Amino acid sequence: MQQATAFHNINPIYNQESKILVLGSFPSVKSREGQFFYDHPQNRFWKVLAGVFESEVPQTHADKKAFLLANRIALWDVLASCEISGSSDSSIKNAVPNDLSRILDTAPIQTIYCNGATAFKYYNQYACEMTGMQSIKLPSTSPANAAFSLPKLIEHWQVIRSD
Repeated sequence: MQQATAFHNINPIYNQESKILVLGSFPSVKSREGQFFYDHPQNRFWKVLAGVFESEVPQTHADKKAFLLANRIALWDVLASCEISGSSDSSIKNAVPNDLSRILDTAPIQTIYCNGATAFKYYNQYACEMTGMQSIKLPSTSPANAAFSLPKLIEHWQVIRSD
């Protein structure tokens, strides 16, 4: 697959009560097409959060947004644009970070969690110094992370409930 420059086209989800910020690396092709986070049905993000908060898996974009806000979770990605082949995080080049102050200046974020190693890497590379906040790396909810079953992901993601 050919490398192409892609731009983040999904607005962050947050409000003035968001205490937790979950950051992905960059939206997948399916998420960019659907203009919503973790829009690929194979991604386990929404199932993991539903498991953590012991609720039904939200189905619509409106339900997902309401679910995040009800649980005081802000959601965005570290990168604003990059060269990428398809949805492969490992192919990312020439990354440009998002300006996280858009969220941090509005919401009382207490903890930042990164969904996977790539988000963690780019957060530390581009944003940690600017925010002055360390992040916590959680296992990726991507289907490419075959080492983690859904129950194992839910177990590791339980930490976000403590905030």
